[in-house]
Amino acid sequence: MTPDEYCQQKAARSGSSFYYAFLFLPPEQRRAITALYAFCREVDDIVDEVSEASVARMKLAWWRDQVGLMFDGTPDHPVAIALARHVRAFGLSPEPFYAVIEGMEMDLDQFRYADWATLREYCWRAAGVVGDLSAAIFGHTDPRTLEYAETLGLAFQMTNIIRDVGDDARRGRIYLPADDMARHGVTVDDILDGHYTEGFQALMRQQTERARGLYRDAMRALPEADRRAQRPGLMMAAIYAALLDEIERDGWHVLDQRIALTPIRKFWLAWKTWVGGGRGLVHRLAR
Repeated sequence: MTPDEYCQQKAARSGSSFYYAFLFLPPEQRRAITALYAFCREVDDIVDEVSEASVARMKLAWWRDQVGLMFDGTPDHPVAIALARHVRAFGLSPEPFYAVIEGMEMDLDQFRYADWATLREYCWRAAGVVGDLSAAIFGHTDPRTLEYAETLGLAFQMTNIIRDVGDDARRGRIYLPADDMARHGVTVDDILDGHYTEGFQALMRQQTERARGLYRDAMRALPEADRRAQRPGLMMAAIYAALLDEIERDGWHVLDQRIALTPIRKFWLAWKTWVGGGRGLVHRLAR
């Protein structure tokens, strides 16, 4: 298996919404963004699957070395090998990759977030910087596009947090801001015990509006000149925004189930956005 094939398999096996946006890209961009996604999956899986924190830290430290080798030497891991072929072609720098690893290290040390400001910092490391890297691969001419991509990454991460409240809590992590929980009278036990109280509904409505505000800010920041180049990100936005709508329609029943869109619906949303150039989606989400 070649490094590119390894990354392709990693992306396809995950079933992620991101995979559907990759399908429409030219080969070189598709290989680069697939390798970037595989990198994110590799470091994220360490935190989710390694039960011993000290072992997880060692693995993340090893990945930090791999990032250095991607830019200065010969990396060992197939994902790092695949990425090394693209970092210079797309003008990528090592700092965002290190930031992603730092975000994963936060998951080993921090299990609660006091407020949106501290949660936003985590979301930036986990997803905002990935938006920057993705925008560079997709191509842009206006520096404001990086603001769009970073904010869109935050929106994706908040959507994931809303979808995964129950799963994350069972892993010992609650990403909902503690001050918001207190404001609505929601306790950690309420979440762990699956109590769908009125307070929980209000709390989730607040987080949903926060996510929608991030989508709105991202769309308003996207320069028209870069809209077509950034269609892959807009395809992901179409899928994630539809998922957020679905979660709300289901009454935020996220404590004991994982709400998801069907593969055919994801593909349809991606295709429709690609063909339409994303203009309609930008206008709709920017309102």
